[in-house]
Amino acid sequence: MSSLPAYAPIEPLPDRHLFSISDLSAEFGVTARALRFYEDEGLIAPERRGTVRVYSSRDRARLAWILRGKRVGFSLGEIREMIDLYDIGDGRRAQREVTIARCRDRIALLSAQKHDIDAAIDELTQFIAVIEPGLD
Repeated sequence: MSSLPAYAPIEPLPDRHLFSISDLSAEFGVTARALRFYEDEGLIAPERRGTVRVYSSRDRARLAWILRGKRVGFSLGEIREMIDLYDIGDGRRAQREVTIARCRDRIALLSAQKHDIDAAIDELTQFIAVIEPGLD
């Protein structure tokens, strides 16, 4: 299974507004390379102070969305669409609606896959029951 944390908090930490790459790497269990990749993809945008990246509470919240989305199988494009809707100025209504719809679609897909997996397990179990007695 995935090595991502089971819970990636979205709410800002009290009294923390800025984070280093090592802060976020440790908190979310990701590598600095992964954070740089998400930056290269335009999903997070840390401030630069010389050569040092300084992440905001916004970057931290976006990272939590990214990791949750990855954990449940969303593509980076789908994740980008959902998190970018935060900025359209409608009180996050569109973001919530799109996210709910995407989540429902993903649940339907995973449920169908689960059904298919259960059917394959049943078929294999029945096949073993048919051929196993011949081993004696």
